[in-house]
Amino acid sequence: MDYTLLYGENYDEPARKARYDALLAKFKRVENTDADCMFSSPGRTEILGNHTDHQHGKVIVSAISCDILAAVKKTDNGIVKICSEGYRDILVSLDDLAVRPKEYGTSIALTRGVLAKIKETHPSVGGFTAHITSNVFKGAGVSSSAAFELLITEIVNDFYLGGALSPEEKAEISQYAENVYFNKPCGILDQMGISLGGLSNLDFRIPARPVIRRLSKPEGYSFIITNTGGSHAALTEHYADIKAEMAQIAAYFGKKVLRDVSEEEFYAAMPALYKSFSGRAILRAKHIFDENAVVERAASALEAGDVKTFLSCINASGESSLTQLQNNAVPGETEQRIPLALLLSRKILGEKGACRVHGGGFAGTILAVVENDFAATYMQKMGELFGEENVFLAQVRPLGTTRVTE
Repeated sequence: MDYTLLYGENYDEPARKARYDALLAKFKRVENTDADCMFSSPGRTEILGNHTDHQHGKVIVSAISCDILAAVKKTDNGIVKICSEGYRDILVSLDDLAVRPKEYGTSIALTRGVLAKIKETHPSVGGFTAHITSNVFKGAGVSSSAAFELLITEIVNDFYLGGALSPEEKAEISQYAENVYFNKPCGILDQMGISLGGLSNLDFRIPARPVIRRLSKPEGYSFIITNTGGSHAALTEHYADIKAEMAQIAAYFGKKVLRDVSEEEFYAAMPALYKSFSGRAILRAKHIFDENAVVERAASALEAGDVKTFLSCINASGESSLTQLQNNAVPGETEQRIPLALLLSRKILGEKGACRVHGGGFAGTILAVVENDFAATYMQKMGELFGEENVFLAQVRPLGTTRVTE
């Protein structure tokens, strides 16, 4: 296996080997047998396109070099068993895959949802036992839940379907599990970015079949993610509010999503909109039009090698998320971690990069695009405030969720 395809050119081979060996040894110790193989499912970074996917908009996304790693053995008992240190074991029978509201927000719900969706069209799927370890930040905007969903999907795809599922189909299955079984109204951005691997511009006009435009990372720059603290786990209502308010504005025009509303119609209707909807809902709708345009401009800039324009797009997206989307802090809370991190980040970077809120927002992470020669300095200074363990280099990972072959 060429591990640079999973962890980047400068990965630590002794650390990688120790992590793999420890997981395999634990599997054998607990299960009294060897694992059949290993699987790796990456996190993702949203480069641009904040909250556009559920409006059938445009994004730039990349799989990154952190992962959920699983040691797995195929079984014939009709049970999926997943063990992770510090958590209760997950046990799901393939004969019991109904939605359970009491499981909303849990990993067992995601597991049950993935299995249920696959079994609709492939009733002969079977069980497996997996032991997992993860260095994907949980609940902090790099999509630990989507990485987990894609992990389960790919294990079943590999063991029982002969790898027949396409990346788009795997993403759709995973999103279904999160929407219906986990009860989170997310779009398909996270799942698609992880399933595809690499750096991509995605146009979600048809969400399950996005137009995919492969891109290269900006030459001479690094992606750096800072986890400012807080968790996404209790923020579902705030994400739901964003989607609901955008849907209200779209419905005024007789549409389900804002992608189907023209910008000219939107501005022409502004006086009427203001009489019927909150200012926040109108601002959030405007964010969609602005953000889609920024994504398109940034993708073209990357293809042309125009890093200056790309960086200006990163900053423009960050400003729109702050002032229009309004997802940089939980309404009414005083911690203000993300605004503080962005203020500090801009002060440190000066002309050496750009930054924006990352992922769902309200808590969690920010993304900075930083000159390579300045990356170590930036990481050190951000680490002084948020802890060095919470600042990491997000290397673009070419492979999505995959079986690890020796």
